Order: sequence, then structure tokens, then C-alpha cells
Amino acid sequence: MVVLSLAWKSLLNRRFTVALTVGSIALSVMLLIGVERLRSEARSGFSNTISGADLIVGARSGSIQLLLYSVFRIGNATNNISWESYEDITRGDIVSWSVPISLGDSHRGYRVLGTDHGYFEHYQYGRKRNLEFAEGKRFEDVYEAVLGSEVARKLGYKLDDTIVLAHGAGEVSLIEHTDKPFTVVGILSPTGTPVDQTIHVTLAGVEAIHVDWESGAPPQPGENVSASLAKEMDLTPKVITAFLLGLKSKIATFQMQRNINEYREEPLLAIIPGVALTELWGVMAMAERVLLVVSVFVVLVGLSGMLVALLTSLNERRREMAVLRSVGAQQRHIFALMVSEAFVLTLIGIVIGLILLYCLIALAQPIIQDELGIYVGIGVPSAYELTLLGLVVLAGTLVGSIPAYRAYRNSLADGLTIRI
Repeated sequence: MVVLSLAWKSLLNRRFTVALTVGSIALSVMLLIGVERLRSEARSGFSNTISGADLIVGARSGSIQLLLYSVFRIGNATNNISWESYEDITRGDIVSWSVPISLGDSHRGYRVLGTDHGYFEHYQYGRKRNLEFAEGKRFEDVYEAVLGSEVARKLGYKLDDTIVLAHGAGEVSLIEHTDKPFTVVGILSPTGTPVDQTIHVTLAGVEAIHVDWESGAPPQPGENVSASLAKEMDLTPKVITAFLLGLKSKIATFQMQRNINEYREEPLLAIIPGVALTELWGVMAMAERVLLVVSVFVVLVGLSGMLVALLTSLNERRREMAVLRSVGAQQRHIFALMVSEAFVLTLIGIVIGLILLYCLIALAQPIIQDELGIYVGIGVPSAYELTLLGLVVLAGTLVGSIPAYRAYRNSLADGLTIRI
């Protein structure tokens, strides 16, 4: 305690240099823990996007591609699934529920998802949390839509507003289904998942807006089918993009997956969401490691600044060391003093760095959630983050041992000698 007290008083006598050193350490710690917090929250957010489905089924492609377009609304399917195949697979005895998904249209840059009532009953995110309505109700009519929270907030929509869907998934589309508008009947509560950025309509609605299209081309002038007439037609889907499956027994998951992957009627792919998410993070592991390495180097730069400051101050502190030796301090006390100073500097830098990080998170939290869809929480450091902080303290202490060793070797006579 005496050594720490002396170290603290010595640091106070060099306030300006100490402030610069602590600032560099604080900024490096803020970056290190900030990158780790963002990485872990992003990973958690991805993992929590879907939690209730046992299998996701789509046209045969790659497991990551199927996961991206069916769950994250990123990219497009290589092919569709026939409605007959969907009905054949979902009528199996071990199937508890199914949710069809039809993608392909958009509205002002937001994806449109055609589905049925099962989506609101069985789709789960996070720790098996069900979707909830902030306003309104689920769709019932062909031309009714339910908006994700971000869509409603950013586009300023409210209940009973009318929206027009566009063909294709781009932000700008030259082809709009203006003759068949949809009415907003529900707005979902925020989930922190791609659901917030999705417009949900009925499968019949998706069929209705394309009922007069031929081979992916819009109808010629005068050949349009009106919205009211389209409602009277058979709007059973011919194809869908993918579907989610919930099984009665988890044990049957692998058997069902194998049966679907070997389905004879058409080439299909069934994936287990958790396994596909693991593969996705495996692809992104290199980027994660690069971010971590960059953060570690920033910390090393901060600690190097502390080393330079301590080494530079050694010559100025020769008298101080000599006085301490003259009043009975031994060489080991000098060594402990210098190491304690490095320890205190590192510890203060960590505390200030965490405070700066939490302030930054508080300010940037809504922006990150809106732009990236990632919720970064303000909480106590995780076990991994505490491990990183412990390593920073250890590294700071080891760095302090370098000037401490030089001070240790300075003799009493050297300290009292006046150098010209």
C-alpha cells in the first residue's frame, strides 16, 4: 500500500504527461472492447433472428444462401418450390406446422414477404419469442398488409394507409402494381431482426398482383385484370420461395432433412438454422480475427506510449530515486514503485476507456440499431471482455517492468552525481 501511495503521488506530480498516457490507453481500450461488444452483439443478433423452426426448406443451392434469402432477406433464390411439393412434404405425420414464404417484390427498398397466418403463430426469434403487434391485427383480406416496425417508422405509415408494391427487390423499380394497392392493417412490435424491415402480405395477394403477368412480363395495355376481378379468381400459389418446418419430435429432424434432400419430385434443400448460422459465422471468422488483431495493435500502441513516457521521465527522476534510496528504500522498492505506476496508469486507462465506451454506446445505440439492425447493450463486461481487460492490465504491468528494471540498476551514487 505504501508503494501504491508513493506511485499515486508521483503520478500527480506529472499530471500532464500522465493525462496523455492515460488518454492513449483509454482510447485503445475503448476500441478493443467496443469492437468485441459489436462483434458479440452482431453474432447474438444473427443467432436470435430465428429460433422456433427445425428446418428451412428451399430450392437446392447452398445452405448459407438459403439462410440469407429466407431469413435475412439478402439475395435471391436460385429457383422456386412448387406448391404441390410443399403440400406433399408438409402433410407428413411428423410435421407439426409449416410456414410458406414467397419473396420477389418490394416497396421503396423494403422486401415484401408473402405468407399465411402461420407466420404470426409460429415464427419465433430470440429465446423463442413470438411476434407481437404494436398496432392493428394480422391480415385477413387479399389486399391487406402487415408492416415491420422499421418500415412503418421510417416511411411514416400508420393503420389504414395505402401502399403500392413494386416488382423486384431493388430500391428503385420501374414497374409498380398500382392497380392493386394494399391497405395497412397491422404494425409489428420491434424485434431487432429482419422482420422489422419486411412488409408481410398474403400468398393470395402475391398471386393477385401477378395474375395478369405472363412469363415474368407485365400485361400489355388493356389486358390488366382489375383488383376486384382478381379476388374472384383461384389465387392458390403455383410456386413459393421457401418454407419453415416445425416437427413434432426433434429426434426426427435429421431423418426429415435427409428425406427432403433426397426428394424425387424436384431438387430441394433442407437446412437446420443453427447449423447454417454456424457455417455463416465460419465464413466471417477471418473478418472477426482481423478486427481483433487491429484492436490488439491499437492497445499495444497505447502501451508503447506509456513505455516511452516512463522511460523519458527516468532521467528527470534520478534525483527522486536517489532521495528515496537515501531514506532507506531498497532497489526492489524502486522496482515495485515503477511497476506500480504502470499498473495504476493501465487501470485508470481501462476505467476511463470503459466509461467512454458506455457513453459512446448510449449515443450511438439508436443509430446502430436503425442502420445495421444490431442492438448493442450497455451492460457489465462479459467473461471474455474481462479476460481481454485482464490481459491489458498484465501487458501494462510487463511494459512497466522495463523502465522499472532500468531504475533498479541505477545506483545511489549515479543518482547523486551531477551530469554535465
